[in-house]
Amino acid sequence: MKFIETILKGAYIIELEPFGDSRGFFARTFCKREFKEIGHTKEFVQFNHSMTSEKGTLRGLHYQVPPSSEVKLIRCIKGEVYDVIVDLRAGSPTFLNHIGVVLSEDNMKMIYVPEGFAHGFQTLKDNSQMIYHHTAYYTPEDERGLYFNDPKLDIKWPLDIKNLSEKDSKNPGIDINFNGIKI
Repeated sequence: MKFIETILKGAYIIELEPFGDSRGFFARTFCKREFKEIGHTKEFVQFNHSMTSEKGTLRGLHYQVPPSSEVKLIRCIKGEVYDVIVDLRAGSPTFLNHIGVVLSEDNMKMIYVPEGFAHGFQTLKDNSQMIYHHTAYYTPEDERGLYFNDPKLDIKWPLDIKNLSEKDSKNPGIDINFNGIKI
């Protein structure tokens, strides 16, 4: 695996290094020793698999607050998505900055998302499937969301939004005031 640092401290794009022959390929997607080198020490406790049927669908932006903050490792195993993470760490020099990366079955890239980030994606192909590894259990009372089109974030989604859940359409925008941030 190749770990590529991003402008957001602690977030990485991970390129797999498949070994192939006439039968197909083999690629490692996790190695505790290699992940420790980038500072990952938490145990992944939950793995999830999603399928999104329609191109242009947007999911997110989601995150969990303490004590359920989580590290995520995300990979698209079928189709293609535009994956976005937003730094919500108070005091971070990249606070409210984001990156977007195309994850696909063809490029086999993954994204490593540290605690304190919101995450969302838009499908670029029909029937796209994602695998998520989480270091915290899903906890509904600690789940939060941000409005995907908040002008303070200025995320340039590649396609018109065709499908958005009612829940995600009601996510709040960012409210910054003199006492700090309310997200």
